[in-house]
Amino acid sequence: MDSLDLSVLRQAREWHAGGRAVWLVTVIETWGSAPRPPGALLAMRDDGLVVGSVSGGCVEDDLIDRVRHGERVDKPSLITYGVTKEEAARFGLPCGGNLRLVQEPLADSRWIDEVLERTARHELVARRMELASGRVTLESGTRGESFEFDGQQLRALYGPRWRVIVIGAGQLSRAFAQMALALDFEVICCDPREEYHLTWDVANTTFSKEMPDDLIVRLQLDPHTAVVAVTHDPKLDDMALLEALKSPAFYIGALGSRGNTAKRKERLALFDLTPAEIDRLHGPIGLDIGARTPAEIAVAILAEVVSVRNGVELRQKKAGSSVATCEVTSLPAR
Repeated sequence: MDSLDLSVLRQAREWHAGGRAVWLVTVIETWGSAPRPPGALLAMRDDGLVVGSVSGGCVEDDLIDRVRHGERVDKPSLITYGVTKEEAARFGLPCGGNLRLVQEPLADSRWIDEVLERTARHELVARRMELASGRVTLESGTRGESFEFDGQQLRALYGPRWRVIVIGAGQLSRAFAQMALALDFEVICCDPREEYHLTWDVANTTFSKEMPDDLIVRLQLDPHTAVVAVTHDPKLDDMALLEALKSPAFYIGALGSRGNTAKRKERLALFDLTPAEIDRLHGPIGLDIGARTPAEIAVAILAEVVSVRNGVELRQKKAGSSVATCEVTSLPAR
């Protein structure tokens, strides 16, 4: 589950707290070319307002129409779209696709409070909902699990949000942070240099004046975290990398030429890092798209970060680049 779905839960909680009737709609099964995977989530208010998505739009229109015409589901119910070719075409399910949903009333939003609190601490949480009773229980999730539905209950994964730590607060970091926010990353920028942190003005990011290695240790990086070092100052970049390479962060990269990357690896080898840990470093950072400007370099870096997160082979790298050899396990599609 990604943070877009956490936003769906957050909005559902606000509607419920405001006294509105709210339903959660979850994709539980698909066949053929259904547009949204199992686990995709939508929240719907009693006046037809929706947040989230379970299809390309036509299924949402039908759900809204049902509510606006007075349908009030008072217990978890199954809905199937696209049984016939005509229905598939009507509801925007190409090539005979079929979509099966469960719609449930949000009777108690306290479990959403707990989900949001735990995912904010970078925990992975699983929600189990019994179809017969609507009872919801929460339990710890495990990385690599996927959405489950056995006909009696569904089990959906929630959070944590993907985040990226940027070491350095220069022009490149500003462009990178703005693009990372657009891709729904939580962004933390770290730079202890006064001349840089006084001018950081990227909204909706967190700024730290700590020494980067202290920040890395304090945050206790998890597999939902990327680290991007772009200061060109070994005192800052290398110290952060020393700690990050020992962590389970899914991506660790540093700006610099192939020659500088080789020298950096030689420096890192002088410390308590194993060859396997050093080999996790991506450098020169980013995919080879001929980037020249700060914005273009930011695109190249983010393209590599997203590729690694999604478990895609990094084909577009400059010859001689250091490509991390660690196995990447991305979160499953919902």
